[in-house]
Amino acid sequence: MAAANVSRKVVQKVLAIETAEGAGARVRRSIGSAGLRNLTPFLMLDHFHVSKGAGFPDHPHRGQATVTYMLEGSSRHEDSAGHAGTIETGGVQWMCAGKGIIHAEMPVHAPGVPEPRGLQLWVDLPKQYKLVEPSYQELAPEGVPTAYPDGPDGPVSVRVISGKSHGVESPVRPLGGCWFFHVRMAKAGSTFSQEIPAGWTSFIYIWKGAVNVGEGGSRCEAFNTLVLSADQAQSGVDVQAAEDGVEFVLVAGEPLDQSVVQYGPFVMTTHEEIEKTISDYRRGQNGFEKAHSWKSKIGN
Repeated sequence: MAAANVSRKVVQKVLAIETAEGAGARVRRSIGSAGLRNLTPFLMLDHFHVSKGAGFPDHPHRGQATVTYMLEGSSRHEDSAGHAGTIETGGVQWMCAGKGIIHAEMPVHAPGVPEPRGLQLWVDLPKQYKLVEPSYQELAPEGVPTAYPDGPDGPVSVRVISGKSHGVESPVRPLGGCWFFHVRMAKAGSTFSQEIPAGWTSFIYIWKGAVNVGEGGSRCEAFNTLVLSADQAQSGVDVQAAEDGVEFVLVAGEPLDQSVVQYGPFVMTTHEEIEKTISDYRRGQNGFEKAHSWKSKIGN
């Protein structure tokens, strides 16, 4: 693919500071923090590290999709619809909570195995899909297709978690447009270009190394989320590795023309819908029928 004719540039940079979350979990949150509350359609981005004894036991969701991508180690999951499994290093789970689900996410710890680290992205659902039946799209590590912009021996590889890059397309089909790429750049000075649909919201989150974005862009270091411009004339983004061994995700999504009203794990478009969601959860109805009877094995 030729370099983007006009590259997007960084319009906001947010450093994700590591903080404690619950007992034993450490989280770097950028989207969803005070510095970057909402970035439609994205609601939250957490870079998590879960120590032994920690985890995220039974909790509900409604109105959003949660995307979990494991960078190291593995994590088990179980839900009130009878779905259970393990996300291994390099695997992804794309869960559409829809009208309601209760689930648990617990790390796997074993001698000689890396502690679980990964990314969790919350994506708002278009309002017409807020109350669909919950669903999963999961890819094992070997099921995530990889693009090599400069050939298999080149310095750049792109794991295509969703969307398409350099002729390679993921089988994941989100409700609402969303592309998600894990980019590795082995050598300083190597370049990567990616087309992005005009007008889509896009960002980069770096966790290894540093990059320059766009023409004349300044150096951006690890643990920063870089919000990219969305000018209609900008056809994509150009990234240059500022050092060896760079890794980041590039995520782009179709913005939603709707309000975001959030109450913890419930994300709707009006306060009335949130009140109805809380009532449904308390009453155990409309998607939350097992709210008071189901208990996960892994979270208890």
